[in-house]
Amino acid sequence: MPALKDVLDIYMKKVRESKRFVTDASKPRDGAEAFVLMVVDAAFTSIGLNYFTAVVPKVEEFSRRFAETGKMSKLEDLAKADMEEMKAIWRNERSWMVAKSVASYLSTQGDDRLAFRAWAEQANLEKWRKDPIGMIKGVGVATFQYLRMMGGVDTVMPDKIVKRVINTILEEFGHPQMDNDIDFVKKAEWIAHECGYKPIELCWMTWLIQPEGKMMRMKKYSRMISKI
Repeated sequence: MPALKDVLDIYMKKVRESKRFVTDASKPRDGAEAFVLMVVDAAFTSIGLNYFTAVVPKVEEFSRRFAETGKMSKLEDLAKADMEEMKAIWRNERSWMVAKSVASYLSTQGDDRLAFRAWAEQANLEKWRKDPIGMIKGVGVATFQYLRMMGGVDTVMPDKIVKRVINTILEEFGHPQMDNDIDFVKKAEWIAHECGYKPIELCWMTWLIQPEGKMMRMKKYSRMISKI
């Protein structure tokens, strides 16, 4: 039976650049609008469309039209934004309700940067359903965890791709799959720490090794990844 680290290393070697990307992504983002874009990103991602082909281009469009112009540079601006105006960019009303509700809560907690990071660090995964953001309609545990990741917490989100890849690794190691989301996150964090990786590196690896056509996402979207 191969050692767990040996199995994981095979996967991680496929996305060597992910370590640099995760390091860059973990640094504080420049600009007052950064946290608005994080919330919009999470809200768009929550409905399960392809992150690279659907979400990223639309977040960039939102940034150009609203954030960079100063129209929505703060979470309070997003919370009060006109739904119909924003639907010109992204039609899904559920996504905007998530974005506006998350922004509404965080904007009442003080400075956007401090509020976002404080919430992410203090949020309790096991009690996520009782969390002010976890209680928002449309925010599942995966979105909850993704927001925490963007808020600076080194963890993973239990979406279907992440679970599929990590559970495959567990099977290769001779360990049963983890279906429960909370238990899965804890197990994934344990795997990362045991093997010398950051949990967030593991999470991005699972997305970046996915094939699209004849290429792996890591190669296909290399230019786009550097801008995320």
